[in-house]
Amino acid sequence: MKRIIIATVQDRGGVLNRITGMLHKRQFNIESISVGASETEGISKMTFVVEINDKQKLEQLTKQLNKQIDVLKVMDVTDKALVARELALIKVVGTNQTRAEIQSIITPFRAAVIDVSKDSLIIQVTGKPDKVDALIALLRPYGIKELTKTGLTAFLRGQQPEQSNSDFNLVAKG
Repeated sequence: MKRIIIATVQDRGGVLNRITGMLHKRQFNIESISVGASETEGISKMTFVVEINDKQKLEQLTKQLNKQIDVLKVMDVTDKALVARELALIKVVGTNQTRAEIQSIITPFRAAVIDVSKDSLIIQVTGKPDKVDALIALLRPYGIKELTKTGLTAFLRGQQPEQSNSDFNLVAKG
């Protein structure tokens, strides 16, 4: 099952390398990773999507992450109400004949054309991964020249408590 893990970390050089190295060493496959500044200066948040099929492996992952000196908090937010988004930039073959058609396809996805050239369009879309993937699938017949996607980034909705009843869902250094 795909799990969404958020790690709050010190914003220092080498942190990402140490964490991804540890995950690689323990044979966890990172499907996506997104890292960026948080609301607190000097603190970053990492959002990982990893394939984990049992609770024991999930507990191992959170414990191993928590052992990293720069990791302040680890949460599995998979089963919680959250806001989760990813971004894709898609360069599509776009002729004078197909531009209007492509525009009508992207409009319901709230995607935008952010660059136009003689023979292509660059489209930007943000949203849940399934929305992004659906738009990509609809654009494939037009010819995708280039495609890049960010990793998933997420946080809890509203005033949810960060800690759950499961010991392995949140491991915080105190």
